[in-house]
Amino acid sequence: MSRGGDGARAGTPGAVSVPVNGSAGAPRPPRLLVLRALGLGDLLAGVPALRALRREFPRYEIVLAAPPELAVPAESSGAVDTLLPAAAPGRAVPEITNWQGPPPQVAVDLHGKGPESMRALRAPAPDRLLAFAAPDGPEWYAEEHERDRWCRFLEWYGIPADPSDLRLPPPAAPSPAPGAVVLHPGAGSPARCWPVERYAEVAVELRRAGRHVVATGGPREYELLARLAKLARLPDSDVYGAPPMERLAALVAGASAVVSGDTGPAHLAVAYGSPSVTLFGPVSPELWGPPPSERHQVLWHPGPPGDPHGRRPDPRLMRVRPEEVLAALSRLPEVPAV
Repeated sequence: MSRGGDGARAGTPGAVSVPVNGSAGAPRPPRLLVLRALGLGDLLAGVPALRALRREFPRYEIVLAAPPELAVPAESSGAVDTLLPAAAPGRAVPEITNWQGPPPQVAVDLHGKGPESMRALRAPAPDRLLAFAAPDGPEWYAEEHERDRWCRFLEWYGIPADPSDLRLPPPAAPSPAPGAVVLHPGAGSPARCWPVERYAEVAVELRRAGRHVVATGGPREYELLARLAKLARLPDSDVYGAPPMERLAALVAGASAVVSGDTGPAHLAVAYGSPSVTLFGPVSPELWGPPPSERHQVLWHPGPPGDPHGRRPDPRLMRVRPEEVLAALSRLPEVPAV
């Protein structure tokens, strides 16, 4: 099932919209508001749909309601003019109470299937609303890849969209660890977290083979990274705890390989064309995986779908062994075998 969805709504008090593509100071064009207030992977999976909107509404200012930390990839997409900060705990739908000026001419729900996200978009009183939950909206299919879902949604409304249009331009900043294998042991929920001890086994074997290994994590994953560093004997200089988005993007774009669960850095690797090995558990790669390519290896043991937001590692994910990860790394182009 999709990780996007609708839950309890919460506000983003005191938020101010931030121009991300030079819209400040120019005469205000008609505006199009898009809601996709989710995580990094969700935003990157939505890039093809955002670019379709950019092509369909070239004279509009496209305003994306999303967490403020996603301003960098939103700008890189070339499809967003302004980021309207919008976030809520967990997967909740944020209130859009910080809209300023006349109502948007068009509002597009790329957040979930409604009705909560559709109601949030009605707050600024748009002239036109496109949403799965709208009376004229298309049918929602649970078993559909996330990129395909939102492109099909726009196609329903007569807006051509290409699910393969997902690559980002290289970051301006160089990688602080060019050519390294980037390990990202965390994820948005324990269900998608492969045990850190297994990441450590992979790191030890890679370093034994002479590979440079670095680790990254999110703002709540310092203890996880510390344990990985201790088990794999990684120096402090090779551990990047909660790096700014610009540095994370540079690390991933300059990596020889990225190893992670089904989470943001995996989608970032796809966006930059960096070789990757992604470990899937509760959700099939048929729903959230990379496009077919030898540059992107996926590991998954099929079984009944699980809860991607569960509080324990998914049983399918637990079946992935370190030797499988090392073998997948050896199949990547331009990556020496271990």
